[in-house]
Amino acid sequence: MTKTFRYSLMALAGCFVLMIGGAEARTWKISHVRPQGTAIDNDLRWFTDTIKETTAKKIRTKVYPASALGDYTVVQERVSLGAVDMACQPPSSAADKRFQLPYFPYMVKNWEQARKNYSPGAPLRGTVEMLYAEQGIKLIAAWPVYFGGIALNTAPVAQGDPNAAKGIKLRVPPMKTFQLMADTTGYLGTPIPFSDAFTAVQTGVVDGVIGSGAEGYYASFRDVTKYYIPANTHFEVWYFIMNQELYDTLSPELQAQLNQVAAEFEQRRWDAAEADQKANEKRLADSGAQIVAISDAEIAAIAKKIQTKVWPVVLKDVGKAWGQSVLDAIIK
Repeated sequence: MTKTFRYSLMALAGCFVLMIGGAEARTWKISHVRPQGTAIDNDLRWFTDTIKETTAKKIRTKVYPASALGDYTVVQERVSLGAVDMACQPPSSAADKRFQLPYFPYMVKNWEQARKNYSPGAPLRGTVEMLYAEQGIKLIAAWPVYFGGIALNTAPVAQGDPNAAKGIKLRVPPMKTFQLMADTTGYLGTPIPFSDAFTAVQTGVVDGVIGSGAEGYYASFRDVTKYYIPANTHFEVWYFIMNQELYDTLSPELQAQLNQVAAEFEQRRWDAAEADQKANEKRLADSGAQIVAISDAEIAAIAKKIQTKVWPVVLKDVGKAWGQSVLDAIIK
């Protein structure tokens, strides 16, 4: 009995050591949705190199591009459970409908306003942090992507008129916000997972895609994009997230180092994002896509209809009082 008890204590001690030191003893997995060599892939590889050097190899990470660890909706759940350590990707509303709110269409108008609302300390940023925290996920940085648009494999119809029926089927992300945005502006929205979207356009299941921007369309859809409408449909931010329990196993020193490198990762992107959007629109054009003209007045007319028709419906879905309080806190 004494020997058995001693062995049991040794086993428990070993488990405790693994819990405390395991985070530093293995390589963390980082997931993202874009192909290798894209902007997010390059930035995450910068993070990987920098965090390794900063922590003297105590934190080591490996980047898995192109949804290699699963669709982003699945990966968010896996980060929550600890099956995937980190990810930089869009938030998924599959587990919590309130994640639709950061993607409210036409919520911010320009890059200056976007930075005010999605940077650390802003009310909207705090709301997103809270939503992730409820799933056991730590938000360590934001990665602003672009103002969104519409990619088509067929000629556009009345792109500046939100009241015109267009007869064009669009893939939309599985979020009510995008479904309603497409339907309300005359398109036929069809929810399709991101991982299946290219094939859906290629085979004619849909005629185009909404829910992304020039960077996303160039990276993942340029071979099936003949027209691009820069309609500023929404401002997209991806969040660099990690499992909260994993974060909590780190020493205060390592947490501080991780936070600092994550802050630099975010700052680098804010400094480059607006120019990157323009560069990706040019890349789309150079690859053969026609950039379709749409005026500021037409965008304003679309925004007005969306805010009038779509916002109230989605607010009911996420909780009207809560959602309205978040919208009221948006910094102009």
